[in-house]
Amino acid sequence: MQMEKLQRRVRSHNQLRRIISVLLENESGSLSRVAALFSARGYNIESLTVAPTDDDTLSRMTIVTVGSDRIIEQITKQLNKLVDVVRVVDLTDGPHIERELLLAKLVTTNDSREEAKRLIDIFRGRIVDVTDVTYIIELTGPGDKLDAFIESLGNIEIMEIVRSGVSGIARGSKLLKP
Repeated sequence: MQMEKLQRRVRSHNQLRRIISVLLENESGSLSRVAALFSARGYNIESLTVAPTDDDTLSRMTIVTVGSDRIIEQITKQLNKLVDVVRVVDLTDGPHIERELLLAKLVTTNDSREEAKRLIDIFRGRIVDVTDVTYIIELTGPGDKLDAFIESLGNIEIMEIVRSGVSGIARGSKLLKP
């Protein structure tokens, strides 16, 4: 059901899901300036991840948003105008790898433990915590894999889910470097 809602939202009004990777100075306020840009123009951020790179002076931000080609072009141009931004790349323009982390706390009874374990193995997840009534699992992959896992749980109760948001990197020799 959640998957159908996402697909409808993404396909409406010729809007496409885009993954924008931004290299920016690792300075106080950089993240808030990027978020303010999106907010001021009424653009939605579906997912946002940010962390320092191998260069301590730079951070890499991955933004997932939805928009027409024209809107994405505007976003890219506006990001490039920000003083803290070093480089902007739309990863969805070429081959790329994207991953997301999911942590889920599942209610497990004697009847559901084996089924939960079987599904976790099928989706190549890991059980990272066990109590007498719960499993906490870790699963990584593209968002559609995580959505499929959630859908496959059926009657296994989900107590809580945490998702990291997308991290992405271009394949091949294409780099996000200054």
